[in-house]
Order: sequence, then C-alpha cells, then structure tokens
Amino acid sequence: MKKLFAKIRNVFSPPEDYDNVEQESITKESDYVEIDSAAIEKSKKKVIVKTFFLDDFEDVKPILDDLREGNTIALVNIKPLKDKDIIELKRAINKLKKTCDATQGEIAGFGEDYIVVTPAFAKIHRSKQTSAVKENKDVKED
Repeated sequence: MKKLFAKIRNVFSPPEDYDNVEQESITKESDYVEIDSAAIEKSKKKVIVKTFFLDDFEDVKPILDDLREGNTIALVNIKPLKDKDIIELKRAINKLKKTCDATQGEIAGFGEDYIVVTPAFAKIHRSKQTSAVKENKDVKED
C-alpha cells in the first residue's frame, strides 16, 4: 500500500528541481518589461471637434464614421440639405439620432441651421438656444 501511495505522489508532485526552475524563470521575466505603445497612444487621443455640411443624404456616412470612433464632436450645418430637400434632411437626422442612441451619445439642435452630435463621454448643456433633436422633427420651410 505504501508503494502505491508513493507512486501516486511521485506522479502528481512537481519535479525535485521545480523550485529552482521556477525561481530562474521569475528572475528572467523580471529583467525587462514590455510596454504596449498602442495602448499609450489610445489613452492620449484628444477630442476632435469637426464641422460637417449636409448637402445630401450620403454626407451622413463620414459623420457616422467619426462618431463611431468615439472621440469626435460633430458640428453639422444642415442648411444646404434643408434648402434642398426636407424629406432627405429628416432621414439624415433620424440616421444620426439612431447612431447617437446606439453609441449612447447626444444630439441637439442650435440655431436653425446647426446640430451638434457628441459621443458618450460628452454631455450637451440644454438651454433655450439648444433643443433636443427628436425623430421625425418637423423642420420649417423658409
């Protein structure tokens, strides 16, 4: 019976020089530290405030791409599309609103010709000059 337990112990126990091997590997690993430069660059990204013009519905795509990156605040001039086609303007604003909701950002109109779209980390202070953009918002025709 002692022989059986001795064999089992030998099978499941670490080798006799295990402590020396482990100590050597720890010493070798602590000689240097690797730094992930990509992680440092990501943490240093600055907030970008970009202006955009909506001339037609296809102009929404670059705005959405920048918003999805998460570090761009978009100031969008909607006047060109507002003067051209109200239906397309509503589609574009709804598209921006849905993306904004998905990324937990905010969207607001200020003045009659601009909207601001922010990523999740930014909050829009609302006052009389700014208003929340609602889906299917009625836009006045001039």
